[in-house]
Amino acid sequence: MANIKSQIKRNRQNEVKRLRNRVYRGSARTAVSKARQALQSGDVTVSQASVKNAIRMLDRAAQKGVIHKNNAARRKSRLMKHLAAQAK
Repeated sequence: MANIKSQIKRNRQNEVKRLRNRVYRGSARTAVSKARQALQSGDVTVSQASVKNAIRMLDRAAQKGVIHKNNAARRKSRLMKHLAAQAK
């Protein structure tokens, strides 16, 4: 435990930010996993909707700085690649 006043405050701030970031990271992970399940099911319309939602969640997480923008771009690219393969 910190003894310095500024570090005690910094620890409080870090905890608040950690909890806030968990929301965005968790919702992005959930959306991506649901999109993957939809892609495996084979239904094109459900897959398109779930991939669109996953992309939105990944963009939001990247915008907030929870994940890196290249990380979000890589995940979106992989989802779109699977969606395009399914549409053929």
